[in-house]
Amino acid sequence: MNTFKRLKSFYWPHKGRFLLSIGALLLVTVITVIYPLVLKLTIDEVIGKGKYEWVPWIAGSFLLLMTLKAIAVFFHQYNGDLFGIRSVYELRNALYKKLEALPFRFYDNAKTGDLMSRLTADVEAFRFFLSFGCAQLINFLLLLTLGLGIMVALNLKLAMVTLLAMPFLAVTVYRFDQKVHPAFKNIRRSFAELTTKVQENISGIQTVKAMAREDFEIGQFNRRNEQYKQTNVETGYIWGTYFPLMEWIGNIAVVALLGYGGWLVLRGELLLGELVAFFSLIWYIIGPLMFLGFTINTYSQSKAAGERLLEILDEPVEIRSRPNAIVKERLKGDVRFCHVSHRYPGKEEWAIRDVDFDVPAGKVIGLIGATGAGKTTITQLISRFYEATEGEVLIDGRKVQEYNLRSLRQNIGVVFQESFLFSSTIRDNIAYGNAEASMDEIREAARRAQAHDFIESFPRGYETMLGERGLGLSGGQKQRIAIARALVINPAILILDDSTSAVDMETEQKIQAAFREVMKGRTTFIIAHRISSVKEADEILVLDRGRVTERGTHEELLQLKGFYRRIYDIQFRDRNRVPIS
Repeated sequence: MNTFKRLKSFYWPHKGRFLLSIGALLLVTVITVIYPLVLKLTIDEVIGKGKYEWVPWIAGSFLLLMTLKAIAVFFHQYNGDLFGIRSVYELRNALYKKLEALPFRFYDNAKTGDLMSRLTADVEAFRFFLSFGCAQLINFLLLLTLGLGIMVALNLKLAMVTLLAMPFLAVTVYRFDQKVHPAFKNIRRSFAELTTKVQENISGIQTVKAMAREDFEIGQFNRRNEQYKQTNVETGYIWGTYFPLMEWIGNIAVVALLGYGGWLVLRGELLLGELVAFFSLIWYIIGPLMFLGFTINTYSQSKAAGERLLEILDEPVEIRSRPNAIVKERLKGDVRFCHVSHRYPGKEEWAIRDVDFDVPAGKVIGLIGATGAGKTTITQLISRFYEATEGEVLIDGRKVQEYNLRSLRQNIGVVFQESFLFSSTIRDNIAYGNAEASMDEIREAARRAQAHDFIESFPRGYETMLGERGLGLSGGQKQRIAIARALVINPAILILDDSTSAVDMETEQKIQAAFREVMKGRTTFIIAHRISSVKEADEILVLDRGRVTERGTHEELLQLKGFYRRIYDIQFRDRNRVPIS
């Protein structure tokens, strides 16, 4: 129950709906157990004593009771559903808000399919128990209590004989729950694997077709589909085995009731109406008891789902704005690293080690080095995507931790190496960081990113709807839209993480020419593998295994004849040897 106690803040504010639902359920249960008493009265007091004039009145009263029961069932189900729906509405919002607040560290190891499963299947499992399962447990207890009470009141001996089968039925229900619970878990696990495979295949369909691996992927899907089918078949076997068994045990109780009860009627120790009432009441107890295994299973599933949801809600958010953090509409852009070292969580090696530099506002810094040298780590510490393990990162003379997080990042425009576009219009994608940007500002940002011409070539121009992750655009087109998105917020600091890697040399030159104007008045960090992308920078930092091994202008680094010079020779030595036809 600890899981439900910890999630209490989401469903307890809506307890009024739950209490209304349970109140209606109590009325339904009372009317349900009154029905056998009405039968007893009709058989023993009306038909048995020849008072046939009472039949219309009893029929009318019975119809009135059933109408009242139908109304009570409506209020029970409606308020129960509303209780569950409103509770998980708040829960789902809290989960999504938490996911938006979690740092990069969390997403480094998280799986998209797993997170999607938690926000959909797990939330729905929790809602189902709140709306349905909890009420069914209470309904079972009410029927058991009231039903047994009436049976004992009518005839204690017959009640004891009838209930002799109940322990066997309870044991069967328990064993059923022990088997069906792991079976349901296997179904959910195999279904998650099936959907993950479909998601991966659709996302990588271009690679699948390029490698002619359609048959291989179909085989992979068929194996997972077969596993999912088999788990369902096994679960069906469990249900098919235990439900007839539970019904058989229930029927044994009914046979004992009819046999012993009929003998009592013949001896005159029991009225016929009382026997009929017993017959109805026994099914009101056996039915919910047979269903108890399923109800308990919904509880165990919702408990497991709640635990998975709490794993997200309990995840620590290390990077957040401090109380009274500084809010600045516009930063100057001075950036300083004071002996900064950083190691990613769970890693033993240092991503960067003892990095120290000072960048005045408006300067352009190039970062170059081998893959894994620490270039991206430096820019991620500037945006405070991670906290530096050692040392200090300062902007305008203040630690980045002193700034309001939103204010800091609104002053930093980032173009990542892998450009992500949303399934929306091109206009919305460019204006994503500045929802108030005018159409003129959007067009100007697109022109500077060399994206305006190809956008206008589409039939709907800036209103063109993009597919998932920008499908339908080339890699270069997606990257230029991402650059325009960074420019439209007019950042004080601009970070280009290998942002021209997916464009051709001619387009790269055009973008760089546009950048020269864009970079004026703003601090810029350019991460690149091509020397042509950083050669115009005011200073270039060469990184190797997390350390700054060389620094200087393009000409100064060439004179050092170190790592930078070797890269330059590799990239430019054959330029004059290429024949021109």
